[in-house]
Amino acid sequence: MSEAFYAITLIWGLVFIYAVMATIDFGAGFWSMIYLNRNNTKATNIANRYLSPSWEVTNVFIVAIVVALFSFFPGATFTLGTVLLIPGSMIILLLALRSAFLVFSHSASENYKRILTIISGITGFLIPALLICVLPITHGGFIDTSNGVERLLLGELFSSPSVYAFMAFAISSTLFLSSLLLSDYANVSSDQEAYQTYRRDAILVGPISLAMAGLLVLTIRNEAPWLYDELMNYVPWLVGSIVTFAIGYLALFIPRKAGVGIPRLAMISVVTQYLLASYAYGSAHLPYIVYPNVTIETGFTDPATFRALNRHLYCCFLHPNTRIYLFLATFSKG
Repeated sequence: MSEAFYAITLIWGLVFIYAVMATIDFGAGFWSMIYLNRNNTKATNIANRYLSPSWEVTNVFIVAIVVALFSFFPGATFTLGTVLLIPGSMIILLLALRSAFLVFSHSASENYKRILTIISGITGFLIPALLICVLPITHGGFIDTSNGVERLLLGELFSSPSVYAFMAFAISSTLFLSSLLLSDYANVSSDQEAYQTYRRDAILVGPISLAMAGLLVLTIRNEAPWLYDELMNYVPWLVGSIVTFAIGYLALFIPRKAGVGIPRLAMISVVTQYLLASYAYGSAHLPYIVYPNVTIETGFTDPATFRALNRHLYCCFLHPNTRIYLFLATFSKG
C-alpha cells in the first residue's frame, strides 16, 4: 500500500463516518420539524433529544476532513478549493445558520422554538443535497481550465441529471437513516408511539432510497462512463449492499414480544449497506480525486511531510488526554 493510498483511505474513512453521522443528524432536524405540530405524538421530543448532543460532535468530523485533505493532498485542495468556492460558501453559511439556531434553541422561549425548529429542518435536507454535489463534480466535465485558471461550470452542473440524482439520493438516504436511528432510539426509550411513527417512516422511505441509488448508477453510466466501467468491477460489493439493505428492511417486520420490528438490526444492516456501496464507489473512483486533472499521486504532499503528519496524528490520538476529551465531548450532553 502506497503512502498516497493510505492517506486517501484515511480521508475516505472520515468521509464515511461524517456522512453517516451527518445524515442522521440532519434527518433528525427534518423529522423534528415535520412532527412539530402533531399533538398526538412525541416524535419531535425524541428527535430533539437526539439532536442535543449529536450535532456538535458531527461538525468536528467535517473540520477533520478539510484539515486532512489540505495536509495530505494540497494539489487536490487547490483544485477543489477553487471550483467549490460558491457551493462551498453556501454550505458553510447553512451550517453556521443551523448551528447558531440549534445553540439558541436551548435557551429560547417557547414563542421562538417553532421558527428555530423550522430553520433546523429546512437546512437539514438542503445541506446534504449541496454537500453531495462535490461527488459529481469530481467525475469530470464540470471544470473549465483557461490560462491556468480553473472555474466551475455552474450552468452545466445544475443542468446535469446526475447532480439531481445525487441530490435525491442524499435526501432520501438522510430521511431513511435518521428514521431508522430515531426508531431505535425511541424503542430504547420505551416510547412505542414514537417508535411506530419512525418505523413507518423508514418503511416508506427505504425503497425510495434504494431506487434513487439505482437511478444514480444509471446517470453515472451516461455522464461518467469511465467511472461506471470501473464500478462494474465491484459488482459483488454492490450486490452485497443490496442484500444487507434487504436484511435491514425485513428486520422492521420481524415480530417480537414488545411489538414488531428489530430497529437495532435494521440500523446496523443499513449502515453496512452504505459501507459496502461506498467502498465500491471509492475504489472505482481511484486513482482520480478529480477526473482527469488530479490523481492521488499528483495531488499528494511530500512523503516526508506525510510521515511527519502521520506521526503527529498517531501521537495525538494515543495520548490519554485526547481520548478523555473525545469521550467527554461525545457524552457530556447525552
